[in-house]
Amino acid sequence: MPEQAFEPGVLLVDRQRHWTYRLPPRLRDLALLARWDRPIGTWLLLLPCWWGMALVEPGWPSPGLAALFALGAVAMRGAGCTINDMVDRDLDAQVARTRNRPIAAGRVSLLGAGAFTLAQCAVGLLVLTQLPLQAAGVALLSVPLVLVYPFMKRITWWPQAVLGLTFNWGVLVGAMAVAGELRFEVLLLYLAGLFWTLGYDTIYAHQDKEDDALIGVRSTALRLGTQSRAWIAGFYATSLLLIGAAGWLAGKGPLLAPGLLVVAALLGHQVRRVDLDDPADCLRHFRANRTVGLAVVAALLAGNLTLPG
Repeated sequence: MPEQAFEPGVLLVDRQRHWTYRLPPRLRDLALLARWDRPIGTWLLLLPCWWGMALVEPGWPSPGLAALFALGAVAMRGAGCTINDMVDRDLDAQVARTRNRPIAAGRVSLLGAGAFTLAQCAVGLLVLTQLPLQAAGVALLSVPLVLVYPFMKRITWWPQAVLGLTFNWGVLVGAMAVAGELRFEVLLLYLAGLFWTLGYDTIYAHQDKEDDALIGVRSTALRLGTQSRAWIAGFYATSLLLIGAAGWLAGKGPLLAPGLLVVAALLGHQVRRVDLDDPADCLRHFRANRTVGLAVVAALLAGNLTLPG
């Protein structure tokens, strides 16, 4: 594909200016495969790990462990995206937003993409060796979900649910790394992440609904249609209730409540303001979920603080 795809004014809607655009073409294509130019996905994979840590940690979580999860999130999100692009190469070529992805456009071969996937998985495996054995074992249990997710849009209207199960697995791993066990409140927080993902990824899927309908790809955006806003509100409300229940069962203090009010305000803003017929606006509100996820971490940590007197 010609280099003009990366010139100003020709960037696709899901791309943003980033340091990766200054790399040599071959390295740049690998960076695009791993979505290093779109870090929101890495945040959405990382934040549930921090949720799990913050839920079971009675004090301040280990910065070293938090950094390990960050490195693992970069590696495994990149590997997952590369696998997804290998599986979806023919579909991507038919969608305006994705047709210039490196594999779909023919700039990276399947062999090269496979080798890059193995390299990223090697980094993820290195991170696993630094985790407690139980946490590493829980992390490995997510591999089947990672492998089947790219096929879900072909067989179910709810691929976003499978993504939620996959992307929020970090709640379980983070909690296990800190506490060495999976308590009931951890499972509630995992479900909270699932409903959060159902909300934000339905917004994301509305970017492609016209192309998806033409080529036969399924999504919650198409399944829910004009009722999407109400469903997204329900997903977010359920997530918020489950986060609150998980925090209460974990013994968090009264400062959890004002933190969750902030989360509720952020989610409510998305529900009210997103224009589901405007791809750029959908992308903007989707990306806003990094702030939502960080606000959840802050709320859970605030619940560890005691009020004076």
